[in-house]
Amino acid sequence: MRMIGFSTGALARSDYRQALRMLADKDVNAVELSALRQEELQPLVEDIDNLDLRKYQYIAFHAPSSIEPAFEETAIKLLERVAARGWPIIVHPNAMHAPEAWAKFDALLCIENMDKRKPIGQTAADLVKIFDALPGASFCFDIGHARQVDPTMSEATAILQACSGKLKQLHVSEVNTQSKHDPLSLESMLAFQRVACLIPDDVPVIMESRVDETHISEELARALESLTPNAVLAMAGD
Repeated sequence: MRMIGFSTGALARSDYRQALRMLADKDVNAVELSALRQEELQPLVEDIDNLDLRKYQYIAFHAPSSIEPAFEETAIKLLERVAARGWPIIVHPNAMHAPEAWAKFDALLCIENMDKRKPIGQTAADLVKIFDALPGASFCFDIGHARQVDPTMSEATAILQACSGKLKQLHVSEVNTQSKHDPLSLESMLAFQRVACLIPDDVPVIMESRVDETHISEELARALESLTPNAVLAMAGD
């Protein structure tokens, strides 16, 4: 079974415990603990020992999407406690004000490609520069971000080819024009299918679609179809 699950922040904004309860009886084996806002980081890190994560074969941790320069040193110290568990730490490139300070995380530092709102990190050329500065870092490919930046998926192809040796995790959702994460549509699934052959089956999939609990299983199935050759085309033809 492919490793697949959800980001806690997608299911329950700022309430990781509620998100974990929503996933408790679902057929998932991966999870991303999300502290997308700076003020969420310390409470989540300090609560990790109290969370029941035994069902998950793969656990990642999403660092805040925006970090104030004055908080960066504190954030790194807190994330050292996450790295000690061997969990990948997903980081937005614009959140790093002193990239050299993040290099200590080596391959556990997992850089994510960005949406249209961000100043850097949307293109293969951007990402190559980031990895030149952080050669030990790994890569989280947000396929929804890539489609929003270039609906033809040409840039997605370029990114996957340029970063193929670093790919550690996949983010899946539809990303709308306001850069919000929506449930998958047939159009997004067909777009993702164009680059599915470049994504190895052993790369863990983390869903970021904003869905309620009753639609979790359906969204997971649609994501797997998006990443399986010919599955979406067959569905579209039914």
